[in-house]
Amino acid sequence: MRPTPHKALHAGAVTVAVLAALFLPCTPAAARTAPGPVAAACAPAQVVGDGGCLRTGTVRDGIAADTSGGSAPASAAAARTPAAPAYTVNLTSDTSGTVWTGHESVTFTNASATPLGEVYLRLWDNHHGGCDAMPIRVGNVTGGTAGALSVGCTALKIDLPAPLARGRSATIGFDLGITVPSGADRFGHDGAFSFLGNALPVLAVRDGAGWHLDPYTDNGESFYSLAADFTVGLDHPSTLLVPATGTSTDTPGRSGRTVTTATATKVRDFAWAAGPFTRISGTSAAGVPVNVYSVSGVSSSSARSMLGTARAAVDAHASRFGAYPYGELDAVIDNDYWFGGMEYPGFVLAVVSTTALTHEIAHQWWYGIVGDDEYTAPWLDESFTDYATDLALGKTGGACWSGVSWASGAERITNSMAYWDAHPSRYSTVVYGYGKCALHDLRRVLGDTAMARLLKEYATAHWYGVSTTAEFKAAAQAATSTDLTSFWNLHRIEG
Repeated sequence: MRPTPHKALHAGAVTVAVLAALFLPCTPAAARTAPGPVAAACAPAQVVGDGGCLRTGTVRDGIAADTSGGSAPASAAAARTPAAPAYTVNLTSDTSGTVWTGHESVTFTNASATPLGEVYLRLWDNHHGGCDAMPIRVGNVTGGTAGALSVGCTALKIDLPAPLARGRSATIGFDLGITVPSGADRFGHDGAFSFLGNALPVLAVRDGAGWHLDPYTDNGESFYSLAADFTVGLDHPSTLLVPATGTSTDTPGRSGRTVTTATATKVRDFAWAAGPFTRISGTSAAGVPVNVYSVSGVSSSSARSMLGTARAAVDAHASRFGAYPYGELDAVIDNDYWFGGMEYPGFVLAVVSTTALTHEIAHQWWYGIVGDDEYTAPWLDESFTDYATDLALGKTGGACWSGVSWASGAERITNSMAYWDAHPSRYSTVVYGYGKCALHDLRRVLGDTAMARLLKEYATAHWYGVSTTAEFKAAAQAATSTDLTSFWNLHRIEG
């Protein structure tokens, strides 16, 4: 995401309609054996049923699927990386595309030596409305027993019927209801146009640091997830276009309706939009199909300009970091986005801006292909993406480090979102600005050719894996005979 000055979100958020069929019946508190304290009552608007009332409290350590990352050359990393979770989703929309109901299932493999007794679904409370107003609703879980809704209402614990041994697979299914809040947000609707980012529940990750159930943040991101395979069917009125992650095909549905089936392989999340968009399409010089979807307030000349930008950007980034793997690229353009732009695999949101769109497309590599824990180490996607944007736009970052002024001794390029949420005015300046300047400085230390080789080889070694600060620093040090210790210290890159 490329932040712009923060605007207040739409004050008149829609009220979530309760779909009673998605909630399990409520039983007395005495029947439960939850580790955390019990919610005060079973309100009729509860979001998730678990055979009892909602439970809150600290969640226990656990895993959705283990990952050892892509910290070695691709062949070795592939041998250690778990099988990609496979999501199958079928949703039906109302006439406006703002309410979606249906079913989702996920098949996953335990790649950990520790037997797996539970998994966690990330529900991503994008709406900030609290548990009762949360617009993503889950119920009727199969393949496990729904447990605690916790961590700011963003994680749902699912107990498996029996511990899952290493190498064994299981499938969880659940009913799903989504009501899109009002507001031109990365999960919201702007009039007739809906944007559904992080709307599908995904498995949480456990890595060497343990469970990752970090809270939602709209100052940056906390979307740490594994590469997975998605097959998503979206049944919608034929008057709506539905751009989505992956490659889409349309088939006739019931009278006046269309079923869009989107298939995506090795992506970290799935996003889509719905509305009476204007669509124009083209192909990049390297052969990538590109579609630009514009809301009614975007002129045809602006849309054509954004198509040209997208075609150029996808090829520029691919030439530096490796071929674009996602089949097609959809860009959804709306000048009302308060956040400037937001990235999802094969699917980006952006205002009419060459810089913003080039930035979001660079995220296809730095977050999408080369993954990272966005909450713990946001610089690994945002600094690298802004650096890639500079390169694509012909900017050298000359002398940009001379403008650096640290706000405190605790400020680091490598600080987590916990720090930046406490110091939001500094997030963009340090993570985007100082971060990309540090990478420009590293290029000047290594030399242009060595830096280009480093990033391309690093991307290849971490393709569909997970990057860490320590791994990048080690790779950079291996690319030069110069001791980089003082470089990391000067640029406050720790880890």
